[in-house]
Amino acid sequence: MNTVDVTSPHLYRQGIPHERFSAMRATPGLTWHPYESGGFWAVTRHADVRQVSTTPEIFSSAIGHTNLWDLEADALEARRSIIDTDAPEHTRLRRIVSRAFTPRNVRRWEQTTRDIVVELVEEFVAQGGGDWVELVAAPLPIRVILSILGVPIEDAHFLVELSSHLVEGTGDQPSLAADAYGNTTPLHLLPFGSPASHALFEYGERMAQLRRSEPSDDLVTTLVRAEDDGEQLSAAEYRNFFHLLVFAGNETTRTALTHGAMAFAAHPEQWDRLVADSDHLDTAVEEVLRWATPVLHMRRTATQDTELAGTPIAAGEKVVMWYASANRDPEVFDDPLAFDIARPDNPHVAFGGGGPHFCLGASLARMEIGVLLEEMAKRNLRLEQTGVAERAPSNFVHSVLSVHMSPVGS
Repeated sequence: MNTVDVTSPHLYRQGIPHERFSAMRATPGLTWHPYESGGFWAVTRHADVRQVSTTPEIFSSAIGHTNLWDLEADALEARRSIIDTDAPEHTRLRRIVSRAFTPRNVRRWEQTTRDIVVELVEEFVAQGGGDWVELVAAPLPIRVILSILGVPIEDAHFLVELSSHLVEGTGDQPSLAADAYGNTTPLHLLPFGSPASHALFEYGERMAQLRRSEPSDDLVTTLVRAEDDGEQLSAAEYRNFFHLLVFAGNETTRTALTHGAMAFAAHPEQWDRLVADSDHLDTAVEEVLRWATPVLHMRRTATQDTELAGTPIAAGEKVVMWYASANRDPEVFDDPLAFDIARPDNPHVAFGGGGPHFCLGASLARMEIGVLLEEMAKRNLRLEQTGVAERAPSNFVHSVLSVHMSPVGS
């Protein structure tokens, strides 16, 4: 059987290879995908992604981590974050920060988000447009997550820079030398194999030291003072937590905001529907998330011999959930390749397929996307794409590095 390749990073410079995922979904059972010296079972259908997500006792996040590739034993521990754990460790770590991201607590940040949105949108219009990523999609989520963390807003540009280098680490063209940012750590021990992780670790440690001496009502203080059954976060747990919160709280929402803007520019009739009827706001947010699918995949490892979609899976074999494919599954979504902001039933898996690893920041991302769309709709700010999108060559994050837009309307 010929293998349909979906892992080569260069494929994603042209967007998600939907035709390849369609062929894999149409293949009975799971598809074995060779990768490096081994391979993995590709999980491409919506129902199967849900099954893997909701049975962590069978499909582990901790064994071998969540990368496509295998890591050495020392790298496994050095790079382990909350997404690479199973219960009870995952339960303990999630409990420490989950309160900050409940829908109720997220609402505390809505006015802050709205103020940032208004500033960015008005500046974008005043300039006559420009790079949507640089002017709106990147600064919005990083400024919000830094406000929650208690990090100085003036450092937002630097942290966006680091996040962009981390995305490069998921592709095949890293631009940083191994000693960039003063890094002396072997790259295999750093998340994304990037010296930008070293810089982010150092920054997080400086913030930890500051909050130990000057505690505040922010998330960094929560992390450095965390106690769960008398146990504080270890230095490595804090470091990886801070790293994850900055990257995930920034890059994934930036990606959704960018793909949402591109989708509305390409489908102006959908923008007109939103402007005409604000009741479409919530469904529009969900469709932007389905359409964007910021994280393309996650890996799990079988803890025992099992079966999925009629395919036997041996203990220790890797399974990879392709959210990008599940979100275009015609068995679940009518006309799945259409951008439809009024889609009545939208059980997308942009935040994962459920279970214990459902995205911690889901409510925050929904709020940020909703506030931006709401403020743009108030101004009837239609977007026109005026340049070709520069996409990241990454099979992990559906990132757009740059895309120029012009405002149309007032």
